[in-house]
Amino acid sequence: MFTGIIEAVGEVAQSQRKGGDISLKVRTGKLDMSDVNLGDSIATNGVCLTVTRLEGNAYWADVSAETLAHTTLSHWQVGQAVNLEKALTPQSRLGGHLVSGHVDAVGEITAIWPDARSIRYKIKVSAPLMRYIALKGSITVDGTSLTVTGVDDDEFELSIVPHTAAQTIMRHYQVGQQVNVEVDQIARYLERLLQPVATSTESKSSLTQAWLAEQGFGDRRR
Repeated sequence: MFTGIIEAVGEVAQSQRKGGDISLKVRTGKLDMSDVNLGDSIATNGVCLTVTRLEGNAYWADVSAETLAHTTLSHWQVGQAVNLEKALTPQSRLGGHLVSGHVDAVGEITAIWPDARSIRYKIKVSAPLMRYIALKGSITVDGTSLTVTGVDDDEFELSIVPHTAAQTIMRHYQVGQQVNVEVDQIARYLERLLQPVATSTESKSSLTQAWLAEQGFGDRRR
């Protein structure tokens, strides 16, 4: 698990094709690696990767065909900057929100414009994914925990303050660029809980939209 608070910007050092998947080497920049061991997880542009080898100020990770098919990783180039975050510990501050490092979709940046000292971005994703994205809700883009400032049929907006732009790769984004998107876990689990659950007696889950409404959820008067 991660928080979506980027600790350092690293760089892709090597990318080796191996029988349909990839062995990836990432330089870690200013990331403190003193407490990192083999088998630990590091979110790399929002993708949870397992450390398979430590090499000075760099780590190696194996990337499966499944991950390559559902993230931007298959297009990464040597020298490309990437956001880095070590896995959450029980002592860590939860400065962002709970992030799994399991990318839901690849989005595309469709617009970038200034807004006072901030920068606004519009990102397009598949329309079905928008059901999990709420105005003022949390979302993860390339591993960065962000707040949604606008929603449309198949696009959402972000407003990025100067500090976030300076500490992440977002300052390098361009229109047309693809990014890894992970929606808030609460939305995914809530949808699953609202789905009827078939049993041997054909019973259904008691957690329904009607029951939630009776308890006051979604009632703006409360």
